[in-house]
Amino acid sequence: MSRFALAIDIGGTFTDAVLCCDDGRNWTDKTLTTPRDLLEGFFRAAQLVLARAGLALEDLNDVVTHATTVVTNALIERKGGPTALLVTTGFRDVLYIRDEHRYDMFDPQIEYAEPLVSRDLTFGVDERTYADGTIGVGVDEAQIRDIAQRLGAGNVSAVAVCLLNSYLNPQNERRVRKLLSESAPDMFVSLSSDVAPQMREYLRASTAAVNAYALPISGPYLESLADRLRREGCALEPLIMLSNGGVVGAHVAGTYPVRMIESGPAAGALAAGRIARLHGIENLISFDMGGTTAKACLIQHGEPLVTGEFEVDRRYRFKPGSGMPITVPSIDMMEIGAGGGSIARIDALGLLKVGPESAGADPGPACYGRGGTHACVTDADLLLGILDADNFLGGDMRLDRAGAEAAVGGLADQLSVSMLDAAYGIYSVVGESMAAAARAHATDRGVDYRGLPLLAFGGAGPIHACYVAEQLDSSEVIYPPMASVLSAVGTLVTPARLDLARGGLCRINAVDWDTVGRLIDDMVTDGKQALLEAGLPEQSIAYDFSADMRYFGQQAEVTVRLGADPRFARDARQLRARFDAAYEALYGVRLDDMDVEVVSWRTAAHGGDAVRDIRIQPASQPAEPRTRRDVYFKDRIMPVPVYQRSALARDQRIVGPVIVEERETTIFVLGGWSISVHADGSLKAKRQYREM
Repeated sequence: MSRFALAIDIGGTFTDAVLCCDDGRNWTDKTLTTPRDLLEGFFRAAQLVLARAGLALEDLNDVVTHATTVVTNALIERKGGPTALLVTTGFRDVLYIRDEHRYDMFDPQIEYAEPLVSRDLTFGVDERTYADGTIGVGVDEAQIRDIAQRLGAGNVSAVAVCLLNSYLNPQNERRVRKLLSESAPDMFVSLSSDVAPQMREYLRASTAAVNAYALPISGPYLESLADRLRREGCALEPLIMLSNGGVVGAHVAGTYPVRMIESGPAAGALAAGRIARLHGIENLISFDMGGTTAKACLIQHGEPLVTGEFEVDRRYRFKPGSGMPITVPSIDMMEIGAGGGSIARIDALGLLKVGPESAGADPGPACYGRGGTHACVTDADLLLGILDADNFLGGDMRLDRAGAEAAVGGLADQLSVSMLDAAYGIYSVVGESMAAAARAHATDRGVDYRGLPLLAFGGAGPIHACYVAEQLDSSEVIYPPMASVLSAVGTLVTPARLDLARGGLCRINAVDWDTVGRLIDDMVTDGKQALLEAGLPEQSIAYDFSADMRYFGQQAEVTVRLGADPRFARDARQLRARFDAAYEALYGVRLDDMDVEVVSWRTAAHGGDAVRDIRIQPASQPAEPRTRRDVYFKDRIMPVPVYQRSALARDQRIVGPVIVEERETTIFVLGGWSISVHADGSLKAKRQYREM
């Protein structure tokens, strides 16, 4: 009996669907995202792709995976209800004072993201946990019950609790939760000791506040998803993609929505790592450009980098510190507002800018014909001749060329240039912005980006990747099969995984290994439980260990992978050696005369067979161009051959410029490049010379 797996990835503009069978067959589709009700787009996409295979939801018998922007949208658009924060008395301003770091020392009008919890909904609790974890003052029950009454009167739907030093001893936080649940049983409660049990009060408070804010949205959303799947005959429980690059059950994901923020982009990065390993490429840059944003991720040794901290809702996209910090494991990516729906405009200096504002799915770019009037990247791609107005989404969604001309023409008038020059300006500006983001991302991590291959995917990525590659001095671009829906594919080839961390500040020459053992035991237990809930057999679960370490006196840590389980190895010298090597690789120096301390211990629980045979069979005979199309590029019009991707044969080589079309995306290869067809169906573009 054949086994069928379904993946749905909801992005800012499009919702992508992938259906695959265990015999290698696969089907893809996409539809516009429905921001007002994301589940409407989920089931519309599911029905479209299932109809292509002649199946229904009840025929799914392998897995249903889901990546979603529901949490990201809630945070950026501030869709959540009133949320409260309980802190130790004296710390009510923690979300406003932040960590006292100014991300721009020379800007007197510096702006930060407004905290999710206002000061009037922040309450002090008379309690105290000391720095060694002992309880100095317990919780006053009468005070908590009084706060609960005030929260109920203010229609507060969720509350975050972040008490001083609770990461060492959560006793007081758990007592607060119990009292709140007794007084207000319908209120969502999020504890910092559960969500982010690590040192640094502001980071814990910010993470707990984000989690609490999203709980009333994510929990019901995932419950509704699972319920509707059951009602429509699907017996499978959905698995949800997390920011760390793993999938877990809907219950765990709904309890910790803060872990879902980078859900879709993480799946794409995992798929990029898999493709790098298949092609024997040690290092590359994954380039994911969709309708709303573009994401760059470094793939090293076949794996994406993982970070323990990231930000959401930045005021300035290239300035760390301008957003809300989140201290949960996440795939390390650089994201900018540069997608197919990104809006072009003239700034105060009369310069052309693109993004970060986006037309999204509703109304979308002007060429969508849904009421949009702003000139967007997709409008420019259409006017340049790269896109075919009659063949967008295989002809199912025809583009309005007149609408694009009106929008871009208005911009051209402001710039006093021709409409085509304005369109090329949009194309080149967005390409330069993405290249700058990739440079910054790689340089900040001590990686030389020059010459690294690019892996292009997303609906708009293959259109712009070759131009971006030239700006990065890359000599190769890979266009994988199903490039437009690769993030959805990523959820199907990703094993179940949960990353956990526990604070445990100590110098490595004075580690209390019994305490470390208890911390890791807790993480192993939590990770195992989450993966068992995701349907994994216990014997398939494995664990990896790492530690956040630094030289004594430093503020920032380096995450160091540990070769063995520290509960049993108990080797301080090996810890030191691994840290020195990691620090030197990152900064080019080691400080042998400095003490080293551990800040946090980390455990990753993972397992399950995520190997799905997704086959693309190239044609047997080399293809001829199905047509030629005039493309305006660098102040001249050139006739460009247009091929159908499904008609290309293995090892077929085509010299650029060339356009290769498939239903969900278009590949545009510049002059000076050539493409060839790999055995797995990937197209590889290689640079032959620099075109002047």
